[in-house]
Amino acid sequence: MPRAFILACCLVMASLSMVWAEAEPIPFAAPEENSIPAGPDGDLIRRGLLILTDTPRQLPDLVHSRLRCSNCHLKAGTVAYAAPWVGVTTRYPRYSRRSAGDVSLPQRIQGCFRRSLNSEAPAVDSEPMQAIVAYMTWLSEEISEGYRLEGWGFPRLAEMPPADRQRGEQLFVQRCAVCHGKEGQGRLDETPQRYPYGFPPLWGKDSFNIAAGMARLHKAAAFIQRNMPFSSGGILTIQQAYDLADFVIHQPREDYPPKVHDWPEGGKPSDARY
Repeated sequence: MPRAFILACCLVMASLSMVWAEAEPIPFAAPEENSIPAGPDGDLIRRGLLILTDTPRQLPDLVHSRLRCSNCHLKAGTVAYAAPWVGVTTRYPRYSRRSAGDVSLPQRIQGCFRRSLNSEAPAVDSEPMQAIVAYMTWLSEEISEGYRLEGWGFPRLAEMPPADRQRGEQLFVQRCAVCHGKEGQGRLDETPQRYPYGFPPLWGKDSFNIAAGMARLHKAAAFIQRNMPFSSGGILTIQQAYDLADFVIHQPREDYPPKVHDWPEGGKPSDARY
């Protein structure tokens, strides 16, 4: 059989395998924390885990809000449909419409610090960044490049109903204030903490700023419906999630002046707050 024909067949099969990888998401699974290896590599991974779950105390010179990375990436990025970090290293670098260019994983992490934590970001070559990437790399070891993982990111909900902000405020008082406070101030510093990841502030200077992903209606609604109340995700209807999200994202929060450079080639999402 001609070598050219064999090579062509191999290329076709490789292409098909990539299509299948994108078309069929693989089941979500995260490694157990007790499987972190011993030695220097394991120490760096555990340092990354600590930074991501105790961010303000671990990086006090950078983080000025009262948010931890794990407030949105639940249980240290190991929960499906809560922006998990499992597999994240296989997806970067990737093109970002918001910046109209390729973005590396450290650059993406820096954006989260500046927007979602409303803080300063560690340098790409710093020890904290190396530790964070080491932890995410460990989480992603079993995921091959090109494969799509179930529960990645904040997938949009099946419906996008018109939101009622007044109804959302009523729901917040009834269902959310007990943990997040009547003024959205959170209970992150409660001692002893009821949960290891705290109850974060949802607006004000200690919360995410206007340019964060969670400040967008569809993302916030998807997170709320699938993950809130904490440990009881899925009990709210899609309509309730949209009402709550619309109320929360329109509460006072910090601005982000560099937002003027976002989406320079157009394509700004309809639910962006600016």
